[in-house]
Amino acid sequence: MSLHDDAVLVLKGYEGQGELRQAYLDHLAAHRDGMWKACHAGHVTASALVIEPERGRVLLTLHRKLRMWLQMGGHCEPGDASLAAAALREATEESGIAGLTLLPGGPVRLDRHPIPPPCHWHFDVQYAALAPSDAEHVVSDESLDVRWFAYDEVADVADESVLRLLDATRARL
Repeated sequence: MSLHDDAVLVLKGYEGQGELRQAYLDHLAAHRDGMWKACHAGHVTASALVIEPERGRVLLTLHRKLRMWLQMGGHCEPGDASLAAAALREATEESGIAGLTLLPGGPVRLDRHPIPPPCHWHFDVQYAALAPSDAEHVVSDESLDVRWFAYDEVADVADESVLRLLDATRARL
């Protein structure tokens, strides 16, 4: 199964955000290359909010280009077997944490956001990743910083999209 086919199956099985979910499916139906950065109409990305529920905290990255605190994530790559695998790979690469596991139940949220040309949209499929209790993170080349934040500190540093993802993740726990 191709990554494109996996994304369509995942999105068809996702039960939330009906109108936005349909926009993702329409994009993939219209763009066979809609999973890849080269698709200038927009492309699907995969991200994961790294969370440690026992300590009530999340790990965010200070994105090097955007200079915003965000969840880990990014572009799909040809070696990714699935959207879930892409999200887990991105979370592991950007956090440096071995042993992350995705929260069961598939994506937690969808978030479509505009990006600068030549592309126009990121169709982000957002997961949550559980960190082991002894997790030690590192700062990757894509980040200016990586830091744990208590749930109630996230509103002070991150935008509404991260807050919505945190709320949806906490509701699923």
